[in-house]
Amino acid sequence: MNVDMRQFFQIFFAETEELLAEKEQLLLNLDLSDPDAEDIDAIFRAAHSIKGGAATFGLSDMTEVTHVMESLLDQVRVGNMRLTGEHVEIFLQAKDVIKMLCDGHQHGAEVNRNAVAEVMARLEALSHTSGSVGGADRPQKGKSAPVVPTICYEIELPAMDARQLDILLGELKMLGELEQEITPDGNALLRLISRETRDDILSVCSFLLNPDDLAITEDVMFSPEGEEEGEEDEEDPGYGFFDNIVLPSQHKNDDETIKADKNAGGKKAARSSFQSVASSSIRVGMDKVDQLINLVGELVITQAMIEQQSTSLDPMVYQHLLDSVNQLSRNSRDLQQAVMSMRMMPMDYVFSRFPRMVHDLASKLGKKVELVISGAATELDKSLIERIIDPLTHLVRNSVDHGIEMPDVRHANGKSEVGRLFLSASHQGGNILIEVNDDGAGLDREKIMERARKRGLPVFDNMSDSEVWNLIFPPGFSTVDVVTDVSGRGVGMDVVKRNITEMGGVVDIRSARGMGTMLSVYLPLSLAILEGMSVRTGDEIYILPLGHVVESLQPLEGDIREISGQDKVIRVRGDYLALISLADVFSIVPRATTPSEGIVVILEADGNRLALLVDELVGQQQVVVKSLETNYRKVPNVSGATIMGDGEVALIVDVSGILRTSNLNNDMAGFVL
Repeated sequence: MNVDMRQFFQIFFAETEELLAEKEQLLLNLDLSDPDAEDIDAIFRAAHSIKGGAATFGLSDMTEVTHVMESLLDQVRVGNMRLTGEHVEIFLQAKDVIKMLCDGHQHGAEVNRNAVAEVMARLEALSHTSGSVGGADRPQKGKSAPVVPTICYEIELPAMDARQLDILLGELKMLGELEQEITPDGNALLRLISRETRDDILSVCSFLLNPDDLAITEDVMFSPEGEEEGEEDEEDPGYGFFDNIVLPSQHKNDDETIKADKNAGGKKAARSSFQSVASSSIRVGMDKVDQLINLVGELVITQAMIEQQSTSLDPMVYQHLLDSVNQLSRNSRDLQQAVMSMRMMPMDYVFSRFPRMVHDLASKLGKKVELVISGAATELDKSLIERIIDPLTHLVRNSVDHGIEMPDVRHANGKSEVGRLFLSASHQGGNILIEVNDDGAGLDREKIMERARKRGLPVFDNMSDSEVWNLIFPPGFSTVDVVTDVSGRGVGMDVVKRNITEMGGVVDIRSARGMGTMLSVYLPLSLAILEGMSVRTGDEIYILPLGHVVESLQPLEGDIREISGQDKVIRVRGDYLALISLADVFSIVPRATTPSEGIVVILEADGNRLALLVDELVGQQQVVVKSLETNYRKVPNVSGATIMGDGEVALIVDVSGILRTSNLNNDMAGFVL
């Protein structure tokens, strides 16, 4: 049998990424004073699985690192060595090294061989360190030690390549005592004495073979009940009957020992649920999902056209046809929601990387930080979830570096030495709300205003807190006195705001001196579907994103003022806002000859507000967004396009773009008539 192993590389790399992520999360959650035995076993299994796959594909460097790490883990999990913080740190570093090696093999990324050698040396040193636990931690005579049965497995393998057979035999030997013989029909018959489960054996064999091609029979040689009956005579538990049998415990440690632990039932249920979900899922390329979403979008547009055309039909004559059109509308809407959910990913994809980052950064800065995550199951479109990683990373780093104080400072201020950082996600209407909240020192209003004045930014004594907090977003702004490798260069917050704005989102800051800071990020659930308000100007229909619409009103002549002989402002509840005509933005002829004949829509973006003059409001609707830049070219003040029910193309207005290009709006702060 000649198998091209390259076809399995991507599966191996994907599974390795998942195992490394699981291992990191388990390590960060370990309680050193009372480590969960099941979690340590899970960490060991992850390392063992990676090593088995790496050996199968001939990735010797990954195999060597995982083998040394596995040996040290094995000593910890069987009680020969007490788990310490040093162990956790080196296991985390080993995880980083394995990830680096994996990226090197998968993407050709640069590999720091010195870092690999250093980690292996530390693992080896710890493995030979005298750190065995005292007798109090070992099972005492007369007390029951939980065990699992020893089983003799007979495994019949199909005919296979000699090299692949050698690799497989090498892996199976790690599970127990292995004997081999060749049957007359050329198949390999194996006899394995092990305490591993049938599923463990199948997982090892499945790297090279189809599990359906295996014939496995099993016979229990030594059961837990049998050991309990004879455990009073521990010096000779077998009475000579088992002298010729080499038990796995004599050359390897008990692997899957049933250990009593706290919360075992809940954890097993959670893991069982995860395995059930994983086994019922398939991997589909994003290009196929995107193609399906585009086709459903076209279907929805066609359905809207049919629905609009059917409005002119007599309901008495075409009742059945109109009922069918209504049913089509419902089905199309349900289909669109179902297909869109395929591209949704849980926020855990983003949040799972922060525990390690906070752990490392807090250790580097000498701070104590507890990260609390909630809402990790909240879903967001994949196209957005990948773009939100960098902004959130900067916000979290800012909270640890600038927000949370040093332990001695917190203690002097009557706070716990351990600062708390909260990271949460939740749905709010058609948006997702992501919050980064710390209980640190809070923002310093006076210091921010002082730095803003030095940089020539517009600052007024009567500025609200919200306006002051927004001063931290301009490029180059920083309140840090000393530049470090963590912060102080004034880059980051401007990029955060720009990236979030480009995704159609909004950033809001709330802070109290000495109490902490909360940064809230509002994002649309998807960029493929948009809730919009359709407005008419001249003979054209435009779409205003509903997330930017504050209100609409009929203007009065007395509320409109002209300044600079050309620009106009409108008074809305005592405040003056820049008044811009949508007809002027797109150089078309409006139907309304004076502002009082039209409708003013108040829009808000980037912390600023704007009054947009249109001829009339058409209605609110959900539209399928099409990229104008991809299909045509980039158009100023336009973020996309959509096809209306009558087949006409409507442009989606870029509210942030209009605000940026409005010279009047830049100087409206503090304007008084």
